[in-house]
Amino acid sequence: MNPLNPFAESPHVVTVALNPALDQTIEIAGLRPGAVNRALRMQVDVGGKAVNVASCLSDFGVNTAVTGQIGRDNAALFEELFQRKKIANHCYYLDGLTRINSKLVDTVSGETTDLNMPGPEFTPAAATELLEQVLQRLDLLVEHARWVVLSGSLPPGIPEDAYATITRRVQAAGGAVLLDTSGAPLRVALATGPKIVKPNRHELAELVGRPLDTLEALVATGRELLAGSPAPDLVAVSLGEDGALFLTRNQALRALPARVNVSSTVGAGDAMVAGLVAAQLEGLSLADTARLATAFAAAKLTRLGPHLPRPAEVRALAQQISVLPIA
Repeated sequence: MNPLNPFAESPHVVTVALNPALDQTIEIAGLRPGAVNRALRMQVDVGGKAVNVASCLSDFGVNTAVTGQIGRDNAALFEELFQRKKIANHCYYLDGLTRINSKLVDTVSGETTDLNMPGPEFTPAAATELLEQVLQRLDLLVEHARWVVLSGSLPPGIPEDAYATITRRVQAAGGAVLLDTSGAPLRVALATGPKIVKPNRHELAELVGRPLDTLEALVATGRELLAGSPAPDLVAVSLGEDGALFLTRNQALRALPARVNVSSTVGAGDAMVAGLVAAQLEGLSLADTARLATAFAAAKLTRLGPHLPRPAEVRALAQQISVLPIA
């Protein structure tokens, strides 16, 4: 265990950061590809999907831990965030740098252009060592944590069944897994029965190999996942500016997004994951889960970086979320 951060000794949630990142956000008034662009400002945030989830949960007052890997050469920014937000640091340290992603935010169009690096490349031996280190940490943490969040891409060299391996280990020990990834890691891990799955519409279409251009097609595909064996208890499909779908075997709901002043769309899906877990910890109904998770995403839109406003503001925003039943 990493001794750098003693906080959250009994975390309620553990997020697994196999491919964390530093997010360099650059604001530009009218991005012109191929031309010299003058930046308005720049901000560097600790990121990667799992770290974003942990950061948002901590802002909401949930005791959280992070395990996974970070590079020693730029670990200080991660350590500062973990210390400031009282997130327990159980990461495995590697030689070199954690990857750096660039986000170009056009303040005129409101669009964000992502330039994401793949992450460090692992040899088979290094991949085996990292996964064993993560599993050993989870064996200890899951004694207290109720939820483990597996989110984000896998760096080159990490086997595509890594999330499946972790899911089996965690749920055999009595923990519950929320899965938020894409491609082969999503397909393989689904077969191990994570309790919650949160793809966006594009990831869901990629998973089933067909376009999902209508609400009906999205709902039908979500129900296919719920009819599988093993099957998740909840499928949440984020739809960007169209809100999100929340499906169980007995209910289907659509949450409409709240109107907020958008600072950055980066990390909104990760905030929704954090909201889903927070709702599970509170034992909320599906409708209230949809409201809270969508409010997390909306609240994140108002901030640069993986941060939320005060919990009271997030809960107030949740009361503004419209939730509609789907036949």
